Amino acid sequence: MAVTCPLLRSRVRSIDASTAAGREHPLEPTRAQVRTAVTVPLRFADGYATTARVMTFTGLADGREHLAIGLGDWEGALERSASGGPAPLVRPHSECLTGDVLGSERCDCGPQLREAVERIAEAGGILLYLRQEGRGIGLYAKLDAYALQDTGLDTYEANVALGRGEDERDYEPAAQMLHAVGAGRIRLLSNNPDKAAQLELLGIDVEERVPTGVHLAESNARYLLTKVEHTDHTLALPGVA
Repeated sequence: MAVTCPLLRSRVRSIDASTAAGREHPLEPTRAQVRTAVTVPLRFADGYATTARVMTFTGLADGREHLAIGLGDWEGALERSASGGPAPLVRPHSECLTGDVLGSERCDCGPQLREAVERIAEAGGILLYLRQEGRGIGLYAKLDAYALQDTGLDTYEANVALGRGEDERDYEPAAQMLHAVGAGRIRLLSNNPDKAAQLELLGIDVEERVPTGVHLAESNARYLLTKVEHTDHTLALPGVA
């Protein structure tokens, strides 16, 4: 199964073939534990409101402060899943200060976050908020990549021109958080096949991939098209077969 994260690719290559043979999930991560869980009322700029259960963790592989956010009847969803019912809806959402906070239209991150919260609250499930700004290269480097995009490079070419990977995100902490809360089987709210590939390798059963909506603006059209053409994102863009 192809993955884009350089760290995960190196771990896959390091597994001896005889050791990995017959193992469905060769990279099951070490276990993390829930550290704190607090209730947080949420309200978005458009007036949508809901209540979240925000969880922090100890033992995450990269030491960053990632969050699992339980929405709707998330505990009931986990119980039903454990009894053989439908898997909970889960979205791993990578932090994007420019999109999530400032409302930037260079990407679709802010609208995807807003959509995910409502859809997960309705279904019962978990939003993973991952501290992986700029596909893992950090905020300043992402803004440097924006400057290169303004000269004509696409979003992936700009990362490479900076000496970074096209996508450096590692979903091991996401898998650790899911295991910690008992969500070993999920419906994945994502257009990105790499998320599914990594999570499966890390011991999460992705029962279904559920696409998000299309949040198209004049300023992000090239960005979205590049994601479809270069990394096979499942975005139904107008005029793209």
